[in-house]
Amino acid sequence: MASESKPTVLIIGGLGFVGRYLAKYIHNNDLASEIRIVDKQLPQLAWLAPEFAEVCTQERFYQGDMSREHTCEKVLTRADGTTYDYIFNCGGDTRLSQDDEIYKQRNLKLSTTAARVAARKGTKCWVELSTGAVYKSDREPSKETDKLKPWLKLATYKLEAEEELTKIEGLNLVILRLANVYGEYGSKVIATMLCMARVYSYLGEEMKWLWTKDLRSHTVHVTDAARSVWTAADWYCNGKKNWDGSWGSVPVFNIVDHGDTSQGDLQKYISKIFGIKTGFHGTIVSSFARMNLGSAVDEENDEVLQPWGDLLNEAGITRPGPINPYLENELVKDDDFSLDGSRFEAVTGFKYDVPKVTEEGLLQIIESYKRLNWWPPIDLKKEEGSA
Repeated sequence: MASESKPTVLIIGGLGFVGRYLAKYIHNNDLASEIRIVDKQLPQLAWLAPEFAEVCTQERFYQGDMSREHTCEKVLTRADGTTYDYIFNCGGDTRLSQDDEIYKQRNLKLSTTAARVAARKGTKCWVELSTGAVYKSDREPSKETDKLKPWLKLATYKLEAEEELTKIEGLNLVILRLANVYGEYGSKVIATMLCMARVYSYLGEEMKWLWTKDLRSHTVHVTDAARSVWTAADWYCNGKKNWDGSWGSVPVFNIVDHGDTSQGDLQKYISKIFGIKTGFHGTIVSSFARMNLGSAVDEENDEVLQPWGDLLNEAGITRPGPINPYLENELVKDDDFSLDGSRFEAVTGFKYDVPKVTEEGLLQIIESYKRLNWWPPIDLKKEEGSA
């Protein structure tokens, strides 16, 4: 393919978890004639692993707040006066339990402000990354046509952004609703569980979960998430093959692996990896926690944060990276996160390279933390002595 026939690409939030993997995927496979990365934070502060250095270069990077219209005008205008063919919005604040104003500014306003400029300038495809938590929580996997009832505050504003984007005239929009994204260098849900398990291994105590082993926490590996983003744009700009008009004018897709991941799966793998006893609190404890969730989470954090600090000190780790065992209230909700991703595969032909969470996959995540000196190593002699 001649370079001039390849699309030009802008990645908003290109230093974020999915954004950096997307940039790496496009770069490694020579898919674009130009890659531009914009993010609020600097690369030096983004905890980038060495393998991203060749991708997230200074020449490609622009630091800016895309919730501001003048920044959008500047970033979305290329040197020749045109805009980018594909714009991927991987930006926004994905932390849990933040104030409403943070989500309004960093998610809702960012998406709508930048998308309006993109539509006016004629971008060929805007891919918006949203979350599967916009659906009503249900054990049965949610399809794109199912009831929408966000059960996370972040999801409330992600859904509002979706709705506002569909109203922007001329915006060539695709919406992707992602499951829990995990993988090497990740710092979200599974990372928190791994850090907690490391603490319980250190303490020699049993690690227990609230609720039940059947609670769904569906997942997608970050490399598959990144490929799905590119696949969506490429599919859209090449005729939207297999798109059924009865599904609506704006393509919406769930992005989720085939693993039907549950708390029980994670518990089983963690028990084996760390050699600790794991289990679930009984009905009485879980019922009490449901009525007093804030207190239950605070108590758990009190138990794990100091030992985590001790572990880091003992290992001489002074810059521990973005991972820790701190639990957010919203992370402990008794809500199934369960998605049906069959539409995306049927329409685009996409195949998942990592179809489910595995013990090996979790070990690879831990190894990635070790490479960047984020992870306190296990003292094998101590463990052998206490066995």
